[in-house]
Amino acid sequence: MAGPAFRAAPVRVRVPATSANLGPGFDTFGLALGLYDDVVVRVAESGLHVDIAGEGADDLPRDESHLLVRAMRSAFEVLGGQPRGLEVVCANRIPHGRGLGSSAAAICAGIVAARAVTIGGGERSLDTDPGKAALLELAAELEGHPDNVAACLLGGFTLAWTDDGTGGAGPAPGGVPAASVRAVRLDPAEDVVPVVFVPGNPLSTAEARGLLPRTVPHADAALTAARAALFVEALTRRPELLLAATEDRLHQDYRAAAMPESTALVARLRADGVPAVISGAGPTVLAFAEDGAAEKVARSAGDGWAANRLALDREGASVLPLA
Repeated sequence: MAGPAFRAAPVRVRVPATSANLGPGFDTFGLALGLYDDVVVRVAESGLHVDIAGEGADDLPRDESHLLVRAMRSAFEVLGGQPRGLEVVCANRIPHGRGLGSSAAAICAGIVAARAVTIGGGERSLDTDPGKAALLELAAELEGHPDNVAACLLGGFTLAWTDDGTGGAGPAPGGVPAASVRAVRLDPAEDVVPVVFVPGNPLSTAEARGLLPRTVPHADAALTAARAALFVEALTRRPELLLAATEDRLHQDYRAAAMPESTALVARLRADGVPAVISGAGPTVLAFAEDGAAEKVARSAGDGWAANRLALDREGASVLPLA
């Protein structure tokens, strides 16, 4: 069978930052935020050329080991074959190693871009069904867990899980079996305003995961499960319940030693009545503010934090016209 044909024109893909866990929803909850990476991909006659501006420009590889390129290669294999060459231009705005889904964004951008430059890509294995299931399965397999990639692909507030009983918590990339990943997308309430507090130093997800125990007390698991159920109602319909709904005893306390400043900021915000959590594996702190109080909350962290009020992203990964 002949391999796929590719578009001559470049394509532009935009992917949002994401925050996972959101307190009690460990490896399940994801939220898409209005902070974006853009990538422009063109199929070339030969070779690979990668240009990077913004976050990671001084550190990221510009060869086949780049995560976005690896994701594209995996998607091209599913789609039937590799192009002769690729030109990739990345404009990165999502901070790396801060718990805002930069790796999920790279993976989702690569998969969506590969499908977009492949003629008939939407009718092949990476089809565009309502849940973007094929895209989600491949992205979760590459990421190792589905929470960030679900929010990045679908936008809004997502609940992701696996049907094989692992809960999506496979410790290594590639550990999530294909065809087992599921996600539900919900719309957050209109008056929920995310505020992120980004510290200067990164923290690797692997390091943060290494601090988690194999078991937790039953009472802690029961409390967190109840808060996770409440969180769905709070984020989508009753934001006044978010302070109670963001309580967690599964992961944040165990990781506190790796990010003491973040842990202290969460405690300080919560003592002031502001729902605040560690974003993903940290060390970024995510707070939920009322619209009129968002700027005051953003100013409350003090020195050493880049505080930003963000919009909620409701579209997820998108193919956009070239400017």
